[in-house]
Amino acid sequence: MTSLMTNSAAIAALDTLRSINSSMNETQNRVSSGYRVETAADNAAYWSIATTMRSDNKALAAVEDALGLGAAKTDTAYTGMEAAIDVVTEIKAKLVAAREPGVDKEKINKELTELKAQLASISESASFSGENWLYNESTTAVGTKEMVGSFVRAADGTVSVELLSFDAATSVLIDTVDATRGLLTNDYTVTVDDGSASGTTATYFLIDAGGTGTTGTVVALSSATTDDQVEGMISAVDAMLADMTDAAATLGATNSRLEMQTDFVADLRDVIDTGVGRLVDADMNEESTRLKALQTQQQLGIQALSIANSNSENILSLFK
Repeated sequence: MTSLMTNSAAIAALDTLRSINSSMNETQNRVSSGYRVETAADNAAYWSIATTMRSDNKALAAVEDALGLGAAKTDTAYTGMEAAIDVVTEIKAKLVAAREPGVDKEKINKELTELKAQLASISESASFSGENWLYNESTTAVGTKEMVGSFVRAADGTVSVELLSFDAATSVLIDTVDATRGLLTNDYTVTVDDGSASGTTATYFLIDAGGTGTTGTVVALSSATTDDQVEGMISAVDAMLADMTDAAATLGATNSRLEMQTDFVADLRDVIDTGVGRLVDADMNEESTRLKALQTQQQLGIQALSIANSNSENILSLFK
């Protein structure tokens, strides 16, 4: 039946054209935005996962910055410790030279005084962002330093921040309040071979920073300093060097851990970005192909609608 009131062919062609236009709008949006899932309406599950992981990735970016700050602090402390070890090694060499008979101990002591001043300068200068792990002038001990290490999301959805710690009390060289807390201000008791069976016990410290707690004698030379005393000083300085080397090794290990964690966090962020992209990114090759096909279908749909509309005009020829 042919009807002027209801054009079934035009209705079908119009419905098809609407569907094509809707698909084209969707494809064009994917091409322009680059996302297959841009809003929750596109795919609620994938959008939710992607949003959460993007948020976690920003938290990891903050962790990466914090790791950089922590690495800078340990680098500063390690650099200061390494420089201090070199100076103490030089002091040890000067004391060994003072053991030589006939050497002017007073002149060597002047060199020791300058080397001690250099140690104090190194310790005070090894500060980053207001923190100094080598020099303490507070009544409170330096204590353990914590650095942000990672951001963790557990399987049950709970989140936490993991911390890396370093006991900075082991690296303090000079403490102006409690001398026993500093490697260079603390007493070192040594035994000197004086020819007797048990030897002679003596206590020395390298730098007098004005703190309390020491009972020994500062490492210093004078014309009256005996050979046994010089050897005792050498033993004490050698013990200090051993402790400083241990502290430097711990600092180096902590710094290495921070560098490895920084590399891991950077790789983890890249992996998360890739994973999110697989969920929500549009395949541009596929979308461009689909867009071309939809454009062709749209043109055909318009032609089909035009033909369907022209059928009503053909009825007029029946009344001529």
